[in-house]
Amino acid sequence: MNGGVDLLIIGAGPIGLACAIEAKKAGLTYVIVEKGCLVNSLYHYPVNMTFFSTSDRLEIGDVPFVSHSAKPNRAEALEYYRRVCTSWNLSVRLYEEVTSVKKIGQTFEIATSKAVYQSKFVVLALGFYDEPYLLNVPGEELPKVKHYYDEPHPYFLQKIVIVGSGNSAVDVALETWRKGAEVTMIIRESSILSVKYWVRPDIENRIKEGSIKAFFNSHIKSITPRAVTFATPEGEMTIENDYVLAMTGYQPPFQFMSACGITFQDDPDHTPVYNEQTMESNVPGLYLAGVVCGGLKTNKWFIENSRVHAKAIVQHIQSRVQ
Repeated sequence: MNGGVDLLIIGAGPIGLACAIEAKKAGLTYVIVEKGCLVNSLYHYPVNMTFFSTSDRLEIGDVPFVSHSAKPNRAEALEYYRRVCTSWNLSVRLYEEVTSVKKIGQTFEIATSKAVYQSKFVVLALGFYDEPYLLNVPGEELPKVKHYYDEPHPYFLQKIVIVGSGNSAVDVALETWRKGAEVTMIIRESSILSVKYWVRPDIENRIKEGSIKAFFNSHIKSITPRAVTFATPEGEMTIENDYVLAMTGYQPPFQFMSACGITFQDDPDHTPVYNEQTMESNVPGLYLAGVVCGGLKTNKWFIENSRVHAKAIVQHIQSRVQ
């Protein structure tokens, strides 16, 4: 891009789009660069996923989000954010991975898989759906082990083990069981974690009646093509198994952030250093937006409570370019 831009946004998720909208409203030149498709993390959600939030709390850019139910589903969200992008005619470069961000003097040089950009300011609006927490057990590399879930049909008449007890694990357990899978849950904790209030009675009743087997205070020891071995309070067990769905959660791309110059607080959550009023990181001119601000606490920031990051960032940029 000859002459560069005022602002380059890495990530075309809802918060990245919100940053671009605020930049456009402020008269700043900008571009969004995204390694995958538009709202890439949302695209990789399960096909039948329903949001926790109501549609109005997912809105950005004053574009109304109308859904059939109070809580929209994945397909409705994808349609909505496509409409936001086209309504605002946003400058988005998709399927273009950022490989490095370097500050040279007062300008950032951003290298991607397709080009090199110059920008006065950069926003990291990164998701956390690309780096799953690994089980770190023998056999995890087998094709039967999956850290992502899309739909239940492939698991019909299959013996599946689900690792975890959060919302994703519970949703997967119920959905695959209802579509004909034999489901066993292996859970490190002593009970089901905090899950959606309308789902808790369902999973607890299915476990109680034995439709879904659950082993609490347990963890996987090893995985083979035909079985899973795991430790329980009563001792080690091995069961026949076709698939392992490890719904263990995901983490932000810390290595990439460090390479950009971001430093982290000395806390268990590996929280990045940034100004909570301006969203500027320890690197002048480099901002953080959205879920990436929470470090390992990926349940701290959502679309609904981090939309305000976009305005804070652009207001701070405006104060520095005037």
